[in-house]
Amino acid sequence: IDLKDYNGKLIIINFWATWCAPCKKEMPSLDNLYQNKNFKNLQIFAVNMEEPNRSNAKSFFDNLDIKKLSIFFDNNSNFVKEFKLRGVPTTIFINKNGEEFARIIGEINFEEKKFVKWLLKYD
Repeated sequence: IDLKDYNGKLIIINFWATWCAPCKKEMPSLDNLYQNKNFKNLQIFAVNMEEPNRSNAKSFFDNLDIKKLSIFFDNNSNFVKEFKLRGVPTTIFINKNGEEFARIIGEINFEEKKFVKWLLKYD
């Protein structure tokens, strides 16, 4: 992924792992956010932080009935280094100019009304 290819979009990068209970809890709400028709310029990258294992990651998504999100891997830890990641789940928000404007370390309900209202201002 080259984030420059997504200038003009609101980008959410969510870092997760299959063994992470908070990740499992928040992932369905992230998938539902991605399906929210109020967002016109939203791009979400769900980045698995483990050694790439497509079958484990796919099973994780299948068990949670994830419909829209795609699975991405950070093979060379480029994103980890770029964003100075400290743990999972971590969610990074990038505005239309390609600048990080918010970060959430820990679990969040991506469908919470106040959060969605706040995020829509950046779409």
